Amino acid sequence: MESLLLQYPWLDELLMGFIGLTWKHVVMWGISALLIYLAVKRDYEPALLLPIGFGALLANIPHSSAISQVVGEEGFLWVLYKGGIANELFPVLIFVAIGAMCDFTPLIRRPIVMLFAAAAQVGIFATAIFATLMGFSFEHAASIGIIGAADGPTTIYVASRFAQELLGPLSVAAYSYMSLVPVIQPPVIKALTTEAERKIKMGYSDEDPVSQTTKFLFPVMITLIAGIVAPISVALIGSLMFGNIIKVSGVVDNLSNAAQNELANLVTLLLGITIGGTMSGDNFLTVQVAMIMGLGAVAFVFDTAGGVLFAKLINLFSKEKINPMIGACGISAFPMSGRVIAKMALKEDPTNFIIQHAIGVNVAGQVASVVAGGLVLALIPALTK
Repeated sequence: MESLLLQYPWLDELLMGFIGLTWKHVVMWGISALLIYLAVKRDYEPALLLPIGFGALLANIPHSSAISQVVGEEGFLWVLYKGGIANELFPVLIFVAIGAMCDFTPLIRRPIVMLFAAAAQVGIFATAIFATLMGFSFEHAASIGIIGAADGPTTIYVASRFAQELLGPLSVAAYSYMSLVPVIQPPVIKALTTEAERKIKMGYSDEDPVSQTTKFLFPVMITLIAGIVAPISVALIGSLMFGNIIKVSGVVDNLSNAAQNELANLVTLLLGITIGGTMSGDNFLTVQVAMIMGLGAVAFVFDTAGGVLFAKLINLFSKEKINPMIGACGISAFPMSGRVIAKMALKEDPTNFIIQHAIGVNVAGQVASVVAGGLVLALIPALTK
Protein backbone atom coordinates (compact mmCIF):
# COMPACT_ATOMS: atom_id res chain seq x y z
CA MET A 1 0.00 0.00 0.00
CA GLU A 2 2.82 2.42 0.90
CA SER A 3 4.50 1.94 -2.47
CA LEU A 4 1.17 2.48 -4.20
CA LEU A 5 0.62 5.71 -2.29
CA LEU A 6 4.12 6.89 -3.16
CA GLN A 7 3.39 6.24 -6.82
CA TYR A 8 -0.06 7.83 -6.70
CA PRO A 9 -0.06 10.48 -3.91
CA TRP A 10 -3.60 11.56 -4.73
CA LEU A 11 -4.79 8.16 -3.46
CA ASP A 12 -3.86 9.18 0.08
CA GLU A 13 -6.56 11.85 0.16
CA LEU A 14 -9.06 9.70 -1.70
CA LEU A 15 -8.67 6.73 0.67
CA MET A 16 -7.92 8.60 3.90
CA GLY A 17 -11.08 7.26 5.55
CA PHE A 18 -10.05 3.62 4.94
CA ILE A 19 -6.36 4.19 5.66
CA GLY A 20 -7.07 5.93 8.97
CA LEU A 21 -9.47 3.25 10.22
CA THR A 22 -8.35 1.51 13.45
CA TRP A 23 -9.83 -1.09 15.79
CA LYS A 24 -10.72 1.71 18.21
CA HIS A 25 -13.01 3.28 15.63
CA VAL A 26 -14.80 -0.03 15.09
CA VAL A 27 -15.22 -0.63 18.83
CA MET A 28 -16.62 2.87 19.27
CA TRP A 29 -19.09 2.18 16.46
CA GLY A 30 -20.28 -0.74 18.56
CA ILE A 31 -20.58 1.45 21.67
CA SER A 32 -22.48 4.14 19.77
CA ALA A 33 -24.75 1.41 18.36
CA LEU A 34 -25.35 0.15 21.91
CA LEU A 35 -26.29 3.64 23.14
CA ILE A 36 -28.65 4.13 20.19
CA TYR A 37 -30.16 0.67 20.82
CA LEU A 38 -30.74 1.42 24.52
CA ALA A 39 -32.40 4.71 23.59
CA VAL A 40 -34.59 3.44 20.77
CA LYS A 41 -35.43 -0.12 21.78
CA ARG A 42 -35.15 0.06 25.58
CA ASP A 43 -36.34 3.65 26.08
CA TYR A 44 -33.37 4.38 28.40
CA GLU A 45 -33.03 8.19 28.55
CA PRO A 46 -33.68 8.40 24.77
CA ALA A 47 -33.55 12.21 24.65
CA LEU A 48 -29.88 12.06 25.62
CA LEU A 49 -28.53 8.62 24.77
CA LEU A 50 -29.70 8.86 21.14
CA PRO A 51 -27.85 12.16 20.42
CA ILE A 52 -24.83 10.97 22.45
CA GLY A 53 -24.72 7.69 20.52
CA PHE A 54 -24.89 9.41 17.14
CA GLY A 55 -22.40 12.08 18.21
CA ALA A 56 -19.99 9.29 19.18
CA LEU A 57 -20.48 7.77 15.73
CA LEU A 58 -19.61 11.09 14.06
CA ALA A 59 -16.53 11.45 16.24
CA ASN A 60 -15.19 8.02 15.36
CA ILE A 61 -15.06 8.23 11.59
CA PRO A 62 -11.40 8.66 10.59
CA HIS A 63 -10.56 12.30 9.83
CA SER A 64 -14.16 13.27 10.66
CA SER A 65 -14.88 16.86 9.62
CA ALA A 66 -17.47 17.04 12.44
CA ILE A 67 -14.75 17.22 15.11
CA SER A 68 -12.02 18.97 13.13
CA GLN A 69 -10.04 21.44 15.24
CA VAL A 70 -8.12 22.91 12.29
CA VAL A 71 -8.42 26.69 12.40
CA GLY A 72 -10.71 27.82 9.63
CA GLU A 73 -12.05 24.29 9.12
CA GLU A 74 -13.46 23.64 12.60
CA GLY A 75 -16.13 20.96 12.77
CA PHE A 76 -19.58 21.79 14.09
CA LEU A 77 -19.21 19.49 17.11
CA TRP A 78 -15.98 21.24 18.08
CA VAL A 79 -17.69 24.64 17.66
CA LEU A 80 -20.59 23.48 19.85
CA TYR A 81 -18.14 22.15 22.43
CA LYS A 82 -16.34 25.48 22.71
CA GLY A 83 -19.57 27.47 22.67
CA GLY A 84 -21.70 25.34 24.99
CA ILE A 85 -19.67 22.90 27.09
CA ALA A 86 -16.27 24.45 27.69
CA ASN A 87 -17.92 27.65 28.93
CA GLU A 88 -20.62 25.70 30.90
CA LEU A 89 -23.47 27.35 28.98
CA PHE A 90 -25.48 24.24 28.04
CA PRO A 91 -25.71 22.78 31.59
CA VAL A 92 -26.85 26.16 32.94
CA LEU A 93 -29.56 26.46 30.28
CA ILE A 94 -30.72 22.93 31.07
CA PHE A 95 -31.13 23.94 34.71
CA VAL A 96 -33.38 26.82 33.67
CA ALA A 97 -35.56 24.30 31.85
CA ILE A 98 -35.55 21.86 34.79
CA GLY A 99 -36.49 24.64 37.20
CA ALA A 100 -39.46 25.55 35.02
CA MET A 101 -40.60 21.92 35.14
CA CYS A 102 -40.23 21.42 38.90
CA ASP A 103 -42.99 21.76 41.47
CA PHE A 104 -41.33 22.33 44.84
CA THR A 105 -44.61 22.32 46.78
CA PRO A 106 -43.93 18.96 48.52
CA LEU A 107 -40.54 20.28 49.65
CA ILE A 108 -42.00 23.60 50.89
CA ARG A 109 -44.70 21.70 52.81
CA ARG A 110 -42.20 19.35 54.48
CA PRO A 111 -38.73 20.92 54.57
CA ILE A 112 -37.57 18.00 56.73
CA VAL A 113 -37.36 15.81 53.63
CA MET A 114 -34.20 17.73 52.75
CA LEU A 115 -32.49 15.62 55.45
CA PHE A 116 -33.20 12.45 53.47
CA ALA A 117 -31.98 14.14 50.30
CA ALA A 118 -28.79 15.23 52.03
CA ALA A 119 -28.18 11.71 53.34
CA ALA A 120 -28.63 10.30 49.86
CA GLN A 121 -25.72 12.41 48.58
CA VAL A 122 -23.27 10.28 50.55
CA GLY A 123 -22.43 8.44 47.35
CA ILE A 124 -20.68 11.56 46.01
CA PHE A 125 -18.14 11.68 48.77
CA ALA A 126 -17.76 7.89 49.17
CA THR A 127 -17.06 7.52 45.44
CA ALA A 128 -14.65 10.45 45.44
CA ILE A 129 -12.69 8.74 48.22
CA PHE A 130 -12.65 5.44 46.29
CA ALA A 131 -11.54 7.24 43.13
CA THR A 132 -8.71 8.96 45.00
CA LEU A 133 -7.54 5.62 46.39
CA MET A 134 -7.58 4.22 42.84
CA GLY A 135 -5.13 6.87 41.71
CA PHE A 136 -7.29 9.61 40.23
CA SER A 137 -6.27 13.20 40.90
CA PHE A 138 -8.34 15.07 43.45
CA GLU A 139 -10.13 17.12 40.77
CA HIS A 140 -10.92 14.02 38.72
CA ALA A 141 -12.02 12.06 41.81
CA ALA A 142 -14.46 14.79 42.79
CA SER A 143 -15.80 14.96 39.24
CA ILE A 144 -16.31 11.18 39.26
CA GLY A 145 -17.97 11.33 42.66
CA ILE A 146 -20.53 13.85 41.42
CA ILE A 147 -22.06 11.03 39.34
CA GLY A 148 -23.56 10.10 42.71
CA ALA A 149 -25.72 13.20 42.54
CA ALA A 150 -27.73 11.30 39.91
CA ASP A 151 -27.92 14.60 38.09
CA GLY A 152 -26.60 14.71 34.52
CA PRO A 153 -26.35 18.51 34.12
CA THR A 154 -24.54 18.87 37.46
CA THR A 155 -22.11 16.13 36.43
CA ILE A 156 -21.43 17.91 33.13
CA TYR A 157 -21.06 21.28 34.84
CA VAL A 158 -18.53 20.01 37.38
CA ALA A 159 -16.66 17.95 34.78
CA SER A 160 -16.42 20.90 32.39
CA ARG A 161 -14.78 22.84 35.22
CA PHE A 162 -12.38 20.20 36.59
CA ALA A 163 -12.13 17.24 34.19
CA GLN A 164 -12.87 18.27 30.60
CA GLU A 165 -10.90 15.31 29.23
CA LEU A 166 -13.27 12.95 31.09
CA LEU A 167 -16.45 14.76 30.07
CA GLY A 168 -17.64 12.06 27.67
CA PRO A 169 -17.33 9.02 29.96
CA LEU A 170 -18.58 10.94 33.00
CA SER A 171 -21.70 12.05 31.13
CA VAL A 172 -22.37 8.60 29.72
CA ALA A 173 -21.89 7.02 33.16
CA ALA A 174 -24.22 9.52 34.83
CA TYR A 175 -27.05 9.17 32.32
CA SER A 176 -26.62 5.40 31.95
CA TYR A 177 -26.93 4.79 35.66
CA MET A 178 -29.81 7.27 35.98
CA SER A 179 -31.71 5.13 33.48
CA LEU A 180 -30.81 2.02 35.50
CA VAL A 181 -32.40 3.26 38.74
CA PRO A 182 -35.13 0.55 38.51
CA VAL A 183 -32.37 -2.05 38.27
CA ILE A 184 -29.91 -0.70 40.85
CA GLN A 185 -32.08 0.54 43.71
CA PRO A 186 -34.45 -2.41 44.47
CA PRO A 187 -31.75 -5.00 45.32
CA VAL A 188 -29.83 -2.52 47.49
CA ILE A 189 -33.02 -1.58 49.37
CA LYS A 190 -33.99 -5.21 49.89
CA ALA A 191 -30.53 -6.01 51.23
CA LEU A 192 -30.78 -3.25 53.84
CA THR A 193 -34.41 -3.59 54.95
CA THR A 194 -36.65 -6.28 56.36
CA GLU A 195 -40.00 -7.23 54.86
CA ALA A 196 -41.74 -5.66 57.87
CA GLU A 197 -39.91 -2.36 57.29
CA ARG A 198 -40.86 -2.31 53.62
CA LYS A 199 -44.51 -2.76 54.63
CA ILE A 200 -44.58 0.24 56.96
CA LYS A 201 -47.50 2.48 56.03
CA MET A 202 -47.22 6.25 56.19
CA GLY A 203 -50.34 8.25 56.87
CA TYR A 204 -51.65 11.32 55.13
CA SER A 205 -53.03 14.24 57.10
CA ASP A 206 -55.03 17.19 55.87
CA GLU A 207 -52.54 19.67 54.54
CA ASP A 208 -52.98 23.40 54.16
CA PRO A 209 -52.39 24.61 50.61
CA VAL A 210 -49.11 26.40 49.99
CA SER A 211 -49.74 30.06 49.21
CA GLN A 212 -48.66 31.62 45.93
CA THR A 213 -46.49 34.09 47.85
CA THR A 214 -44.61 31.25 49.52
CA LYS A 215 -44.05 29.50 46.20
CA PHE A 216 -42.74 32.77 44.75
CA LEU A 217 -40.41 33.53 47.67
CA PHE A 218 -39.00 29.98 47.82
CA PRO A 219 -36.68 30.24 44.75
CA VAL A 220 -35.57 33.72 45.84
CA MET A 221 -34.66 32.58 49.36
CA ILE A 222 -32.94 29.39 48.20
CA THR A 223 -30.84 31.38 45.74
CA LEU A 224 -29.82 33.90 48.40
CA ILE A 225 -29.03 31.28 51.06
CA ALA A 226 -27.13 28.92 48.75
CA GLY A 227 -25.36 31.83 47.08
CA ILE A 228 -24.15 33.29 50.36
CA VAL A 229 -23.00 29.89 51.66
CA ALA A 230 -21.26 28.94 48.39
CA PRO A 231 -21.08 31.83 45.88
CA ILE A 232 -19.57 29.53 43.26
CA SER A 233 -22.85 27.59 43.20
CA VAL A 234 -24.89 30.62 42.08
CA ALA A 235 -24.76 29.67 38.41
CA LEU A 236 -26.18 26.22 39.20
CA ILE A 237 -28.77 26.98 41.85
CA GLY A 238 -29.57 30.40 40.38
CA SER A 239 -30.44 29.04 36.95
CA LEU A 240 -32.55 26.27 38.51
CA MET A 241 -34.45 28.75 40.66
CA PHE A 242 -34.78 31.26 37.81
CA GLY A 243 -36.56 28.60 35.80
CA ASN A 244 -38.84 27.93 38.78
CA ILE A 245 -39.69 31.56 39.46
CA ILE A 246 -40.83 32.21 35.90
CA LYS A 247 -43.18 29.26 36.41
CA VAL A 248 -44.61 30.15 39.82
CA SER A 249 -44.86 33.89 39.11
CA GLY A 250 -47.83 33.16 36.87
CA VAL A 251 -47.24 36.27 34.77
CA VAL A 252 -44.94 34.91 32.07
CA ASP A 253 -46.53 31.63 31.09
CA ASN A 254 -45.15 31.98 27.58
CA LEU A 255 -41.58 32.11 28.95
CA SER A 256 -42.27 29.22 31.31
CA ASN A 257 -43.68 27.11 28.49
CA ALA A 258 -40.75 28.01 26.24
CA ALA A 259 -38.28 26.96 28.94
CA GLN A 260 -40.09 23.66 29.56
CA ASN A 261 -40.42 22.78 25.88
CA GLU A 262 -38.37 24.62 23.24
CA LEU A 263 -35.37 25.46 25.45
CA ALA A 264 -35.29 22.02 27.10
CA ASN A 265 -35.54 20.17 23.80
CA LEU A 266 -33.05 22.32 21.90
CA VAL A 267 -30.36 22.36 24.58
CA THR A 268 -30.81 18.64 25.31
CA LEU A 269 -30.28 17.90 21.62
CA LEU A 270 -27.15 20.08 21.37
CA LEU A 271 -25.80 18.88 24.71
CA GLY A 272 -26.19 15.22 23.80
CA ILE A 273 -24.60 15.29 20.38
CA THR A 274 -21.76 17.51 21.63
CA ILE A 275 -20.95 15.12 24.47
CA GLY A 276 -20.99 12.26 21.97
CA GLY A 277 -18.50 14.24 19.92
CA THR A 278 -16.02 14.08 22.82
CA MET A 279 -16.08 10.26 22.83
CA SER A 280 -13.28 9.52 20.40
CA GLY A 281 -11.76 6.05 20.67
CA ASP A 282 -8.41 7.40 21.89
CA ASN A 283 -10.13 9.17 24.80
CA PHE A 284 -12.80 6.60 25.60
CA LEU A 285 -11.18 3.17 25.26
CA THR A 286 -8.93 3.35 28.28
CA VAL A 287 -8.64 1.58 31.62
CA GLN A 288 -9.42 4.91 33.26
CA VAL A 289 -12.83 5.09 31.59
CA ALA A 290 -13.61 1.49 32.60
CA MET A 291 -12.83 2.46 36.19
CA ILE A 292 -15.13 5.49 35.90
CA MET A 293 -18.02 3.33 34.70
CA GLY A 294 -17.46 1.00 37.66
CA LEU A 295 -17.27 3.88 40.12
CA GLY A 296 -20.55 5.24 38.73
CA ALA A 297 -22.29 2.09 39.92
CA VAL A 298 -20.60 2.45 43.30
CA ALA A 299 -21.92 6.01 43.56
CA PHE A 300 -25.52 4.97 42.96
CA VAL A 301 -25.31 2.06 45.42
CA PHE A 302 -23.94 4.34 48.16
CA ASP A 303 -26.59 6.98 47.40
CA THR A 304 -29.36 4.44 47.86
CA ALA A 305 -27.80 2.92 50.97
CA GLY A 306 -27.17 6.34 52.55
CA GLY A 307 -30.80 7.40 52.23
CA VAL A 308 -32.22 4.08 53.46
CA LEU A 309 -29.87 3.83 56.45
CA PHE A 310 -30.61 7.44 57.45
CA ALA A 311 -34.33 6.71 57.41
CA LYS A 312 -33.74 3.64 59.60
CA LEU A 313 -31.73 5.81 62.00
CA ILE A 314 -34.62 8.28 62.24
CA ASN A 315 -36.96 5.39 63.05
CA LEU A 316 -34.86 4.53 66.11
CA PHE A 317 -35.86 7.83 67.72
CA SER A 318 -39.29 8.44 66.22
CA LYS A 319 -42.62 7.17 67.53
CA GLU A 320 -44.22 7.55 64.12
CA LYS A 321 -42.29 5.15 61.92
CA ILE A 322 -41.44 5.96 58.32
CA ASN A 323 -40.96 3.52 55.50
CA PRO A 324 -37.15 3.46 55.10
CA MET A 325 -37.48 2.91 51.36
CA ILE A 326 -38.36 6.59 50.85
CA GLY A 327 -34.82 7.48 51.92
CA ALA A 328 -33.60 6.04 48.63
CA CYS A 329 -35.62 8.68 46.74
CA GLY A 330 -33.31 11.47 47.85
CA ILE A 331 -31.43 11.39 44.54
CA SER A 332 -31.99 13.62 41.56
CA ALA A 333 -33.46 10.97 39.23
CA PHE A 334 -36.92 12.56 39.34
CA PRO A 335 -39.60 11.19 39.26
CA MET A 336 -38.18 7.78 38.35
CA SER A 337 -36.81 7.00 41.80
CA GLY A 338 -40.05 8.03 43.54
CA ARG A 339 -42.08 5.81 41.24
CA VAL A 340 -39.75 2.84 41.68
CA ILE A 341 -39.99 3.01 45.48
CA ALA A 342 -43.79 3.48 45.37
CA LYS A 343 -44.08 0.36 43.18
CA MET A 344 -41.88 -1.60 45.59
CA ALA A 345 -44.17 -0.66 48.47
CA LEU A 346 -47.24 -1.76 46.50
CA LYS A 347 -45.55 -5.04 45.62
CA GLU A 348 -44.92 -5.77 49.30
CA ASP A 349 -48.46 -4.72 50.27
CA PRO A 350 -51.05 -3.76 47.62
CA THR A 351 -52.72 -1.43 50.15
CA ASN A 352 -49.56 0.55 50.96
CA PHE A 353 -49.50 3.87 49.05
CA ILE A 354 -46.40 5.95 49.77
CA ILE A 355 -46.12 7.69 46.41
CA GLN A 356 -46.72 11.18 47.85
CA HIS A 357 -43.98 10.79 50.47
CA ALA A 358 -41.59 9.26 47.94
CA ILE A 359 -42.10 12.05 45.40
CA GLY A 360 -41.63 14.68 48.13
CA VAL A 361 -38.20 13.26 48.99
CA ASN A 362 -37.39 12.93 45.28
CA VAL A 363 -38.13 16.65 44.71
CA ALA A 364 -35.82 17.49 47.61
CA GLY A 365 -33.18 15.36 45.90
CA GLN A 366 -33.33 17.72 42.90
CA VAL A 367 -32.30 20.66 45.07
CA ALA A 368 -29.83 18.68 47.17
CA SER A 369 -27.93 17.44 44.11
CA VAL A 370 -27.42 21.00 42.85
CA VAL A 371 -26.33 22.17 46.29
CA ALA A 372 -23.95 19.21 46.51
CA GLY A 373 -22.51 20.15 43.13
CA GLY A 374 -22.01 23.70 44.38
CA LEU A 375 -20.22 22.42 47.49
CA VAL A 376 -17.90 20.31 45.34
CA LEU A 377 -17.15 23.35 43.18
CA ALA A 378 -16.35 25.36 46.31
CA LEU A 379 -14.36 22.67 48.11
CA ILE A 380 -12.04 21.51 45.32
CA PRO A 381 -10.22 24.84 44.79
CA ALA A 382 -9.93 25.30 48.56
CA LEU A 383 -8.56 21.79 49.19
CA THR A 384 -6.11 21.82 46.29
CA LYS A 385 -4.41 25.07 47.31
